Amino acid sequence: MANDTINTASDQGNPFVSPTARDDSKSEAPAGGRVIPREYVGPFMLVTSLFAMWGFANDITNPMVAAFKNVLLLSNFQSSLVQGAFYGGYCVMAIPAALFIHRFNYKFGVLMGLALYAIGCFLFVPAGWSMQFGAFLVAYFIMTSGLAFLETTANPYILAMGPEYNAPRRLNFAQAFNPMGSIMGMFIAKDMILARLNEADEATRLSLQQSDPAALQAIQQSDLGVIILPYVILGVVVSAAFAMFYFSRLPEGEVYEKGEGTIGATLDRLFSNPRYLGGVVAQAFYVGVQIMCWTFIIQYGENEVGIAKTEAQGLNIVAMFIFVCSRFICTFLLKYMNPGVLLGGLAVGGGSLVVGAMLLPGYSGIYCLVGVSACMSLMFPTIYGIALQGLGEDAKLGSAGLICAIGGGCFMPPLQALIMDGTGISIGSLSLTATRLSFVLPLICFVVIAAYGIATSRRQPA
Repeated sequence: MANDTINTASDQGNPFVSPTARDDSKSEAPAGGRVIPREYVGPFMLVTSLFAMWGFANDITNPMVAAFKNVLLLSNFQSSLVQGAFYGGYCVMAIPAALFIHRFNYKFGVLMGLALYAIGCFLFVPAGWSMQFGAFLVAYFIMTSGLAFLETTANPYILAMGPEYNAPRRLNFAQAFNPMGSIMGMFIAKDMILARLNEADEATRLSLQQSDPAALQAIQQSDLGVIILPYVILGVVVSAAFAMFYFSRLPEGEVYEKGEGTIGATLDRLFSNPRYLGGVVAQAFYVGVQIMCWTFIIQYGENEVGIAKTEAQGLNIVAMFIFVCSRFICTFLLKYMNPGVLLGGLAVGGGSLVVGAMLLPGYSGIYCLVGVSACMSLMFPTIYGIALQGLGEDAKLGSAGLICAIGGGCFMPPLQALIMDGTGISIGSLSLTATRLSFVLPLICFVVIAAYGIATSRRQPA
């Protein structure tokens, strides 16, 4: 039967259904119900702008793995630490952010996030002066500590801006604006950074390192200046957003159900909810696969297709346009399909395309990698909505686990980079280069996501 609710019923045959969740009958959709009630339209628009702002940060940063590798003469593993620092901020700060909004409110969580975001952006200036890769990693970490506050706050806040039965659709709609910021970040990375870097390749720079270190340092300083400028401008924009939120009046949001409010009691309920815990695991693997596919498309293009960084980044932009279109389509489909079924089906599709990227030659392989974005578009907000459905006030702290799970983007790209720095394999007639072999990690991620989607798709019998 068509539905737009997440199944929260207690079902002894399904370990991913919470024993404390409420019956579905209490959250049935009334006829003509609005996804965004009129009283929340203004605040919804304001908070949704944050989704684009962290999307911009994510996708201006992904190509910087390749940029820093060339500018500072790093290995794939060393340059992938950009993602380690970037997503490490989510791991470390998500729980403090949740405790912060539990103690105060959503608005203060947004303000703290924007403040840290802006500070991290401005720290790129002294990092550039020092020319130390570690200083850039610190700046990324502080910046994403702010993003952790924003995501921990904004996602449950959007869920609370209206009735619970259509909260997943509301979050999917808000998340649809995230890739719009991502596309802008990708264009800035392509046209304002990658295209303006010195054309000297790695071999030339290594030669200069031996023959003329001063010339190499001048090139590096110029390239780092190119990288820094967009982040400084971003810091100014984020500072303006801080002022806008500071002077705005924001509602508290709906409270669906409220149990014992202590931190200990909340944690007990969360850790006894298999569907929530499964969502945290699935989210970690989703973020890991997203960052791996979007980060290493440049290395795939260079190593397997023989194209330049800017052309590979152009294909990444195409992938993001596909992601945006698919997000709106999938949000519409959620009105008629069980979210777990759709999540599982798209995960199977994504895994199949990754296999294509591993096995198909030339442009066929990279086109498969581009196509993966169509399958990923639904995943983050849907996993988020499934995991938090029925948690009521516990969602404020529960969201922290799901934002911590963004740490999948901290650990998995360096693991893929390690494989990429190694050698390929040959099994009979099948031969895989190190770059192609490394995409076995995204394949494993999609298997985990598919399992979670299928497990949470079951409904309690009427």
